[in-house]
Amino acid sequence: MSGVSPRDIGHRVVVRHRLDGGQATDVIGVLQSYDAESLVVRHADSTPYLIRQTAVVAAKPIPPMPLRQVDVEQLFLTTALGRPAVETRYVGEWLLRASGGWTGRANSVLPAGDPGLPFSDAEKQVEAFYQERGLPPLALTRLGSPEVDEFRGHGWTDARPQEADTLVLHTTLDHVNGVPAYEVLVSDQPDAEWYEAAFEGPVPAAAPTVMEGAPRAAFASIELDGRVVAVGRGSMTGHWLGVDAVRVAPAYRRRGLATAVLQGLARWAGPLGGRRTYLEVEEENAGALATYTGLGYVEAYRYRYLTKR
Repeated sequence: MSGVSPRDIGHRVVVRHRLDGGQATDVIGVLQSYDAESLVVRHADSTPYLIRQTAVVAAKPIPPMPLRQVDVEQLFLTTALGRPAVETRYVGEWLLRASGGWTGRANSVLPAGDPGLPFSDAEKQVEAFYQERGLPPLALTRLGSPEVDEFRGHGWTDARPQEADTLVLHTTLDHVNGVPAYEVLVSDQPDAEWYEAAFEGPVPAAAPTVMEGAPRAAFASIELDGRVVAVGRGSMTGHWLGVDAVRVAPAYRRRGLATAVLQGLARWAGPLGGRRTYLEVEEENAGALATYTGLGYVEAYRYRYLTKR
């Protein structure tokens, strides 16, 4: 049929087809699979529709869905689930995380919701948790939230005063899941080459546990000239695809490899029910920001780490 092909897998399409009774109807959604016998279109509610090729009257790609306003508080929690720490504990609804000191996200309290205690009592439990593990007390605070004001009001200050804000960006999956310009291998288990490409030096001891700890994760890589030169990690939490650990070898940058990695992960997530995607980037990383905004990502919120000295 004209207008739709396997290259459109992961994109929104409209397919007019005939039901068994002969009447024609339209299905709009993301093309999930396509072969000589049939195609599958996934509706926005994640329902898959199997359509026989012989029943298709017409089909064509259509523009991505408009980007809706995001539930910031929900996304704030979702980001924590996409990259779980080695050790976690709750104080009420606050999530305490520790991973041997590797990355701020995996070694900070996420103060989302009610700690179930007066702030001063919850604060003592946070400080004791990190002191027992030989780590500084860190709080990942969403700028503009009541929590950041409360922490600052109790003497918490910027842990990294010279660093820029970290931005959390989001978009719908069908803004991102175009056909990659390079072959992207997506695996559910990273190998030694993936880790070698993801880290400039030795792999931190906690990294494999953190990277591989999500219930559903994928590890993308691109190989050129006989070696892995670009990698990225994806994780599914509900209908959200979280993307992190995107890294391109210095000699291969500015070739669209990071874009291809994101597209490969987005196409992995689509058949699993993925509808939206998020990632994090430092405000001063102009190159990465240009790549992500070019794919349709926009800012949801920004955060900073606070500490009690």
